[in-house]
Amino acid sequence: MAHTDTGDTETDSAGVRLAELHHYFRQHPVTGPEGHSYTLSGNHHTFTETGIPYNVRVADHIQASVTEVITRTRDANPDAGLPKRIEDVYDWAREHTEHAPDDVRFRRDTLEYRHRLEHAIAAGDTAVVRPHRCPSCGTLGLHWNTDRQRAVCLNLHCARTNQGISRSWTLGRLAFERTATEKTLRECAT
Repeated sequence: MAHTDTGDTETDSAGVRLAELHHYFRQHPVTGPEGHSYTLSGNHHTFTETGIPYNVRVADHIQASVTEVITRTRDANPDAGLPKRIEDVYDWAREHTEHAPDDVRFRRDTLEYRHRLEHAIAAGDTAVVRPHRCPSCGTLGLHWNTDRQRAVCLNLHCARTNQGISRSWTLGRLAFERTATEKTLRECAT
């Protein structure tokens, strides 16, 4: 399942990425043991039981993402209710926080962008971290390190200032930096 990043926020948003994950893993059941997870967040199954026909890690990821958006939105607006469909959760959150204070909207936008990155990586698209600048040295070209679950700066000068260890960044930090930059640009434009 590959997503082509066009840079267009209408075609590459957290909602679009979530919908792709949701639809793909519902329509393409796992048929062999390689896609199954036997370490579920809920009840555990033994290896003698038949595996469930979908990737549990992705299902848990989708559930956690939707729950996080709903919780944060309802913290800001207790009358928000619930979204009608999973794919609508980000639009629903924006709708119910559009008149919230600036800091609430900033956290909402940061969460949505972090989820966009997380959904892409869950679908195997690790290239989504490359267009981000390293928060330390400012160079482009971060790379995703699956073992560390972090974006790593490969700039040698950046690593030298950190005792030869590549600096790494969480998706939350990248989302914060991106959201802050976009906010600054919007403020300068007005």
